[in-house]
Amino acid sequence: MIGHELREFVDRVMDRHAIDDEDVKMLQREIFADCVMSRDVIDVLIALDRAVPNSTASFADYLVALTVDFAVWESRPTGLIDREKAHWLVTTLAAGDGPTATARRIAFEVVREAERCDELLLAFAMRKGALSAQSLASERMLLAS
Repeated sequence: MIGHELREFVDRVMDRHAIDDEDVKMLQREIFADCVMSRDVIDVLIALDRAVPNSTASFADYLVALTVDFAVWESRPTGLIDREKAHWLVTTLAAGDGPTATARRIAFEVVREAERCDELLLAFAMRKGALSAQSLASERMLLAS
């Protein structure tokens, strides 16, 4: 369940269709300063990343760090991405039209940070990374021609 402050933040950002550096500071200093993170909050932020076309790079960085910290170090078992956590992450990150660039970074960083990781998330992170590299290669080919 998400709190009133986060709900207001989401409404304001959705009305403006943008997340700027001041919004990220508000999340860090006011909304999440004394908040216990939950899957619901992470789900909302990942959905916000998908829904808001204009967001600052600091929002992506903050979302990656927040999600990695929660998934790997705050939720039990610590340091381990078991099947259940992997399923939640893959479902959340791949929702809608597929993962955003930030969602792909989250998957990669969770796999990198965890001491052990279920193969579901490993496959997701590798598949999305391979697809990104493949699309970049094809874009380079177009630019070169």
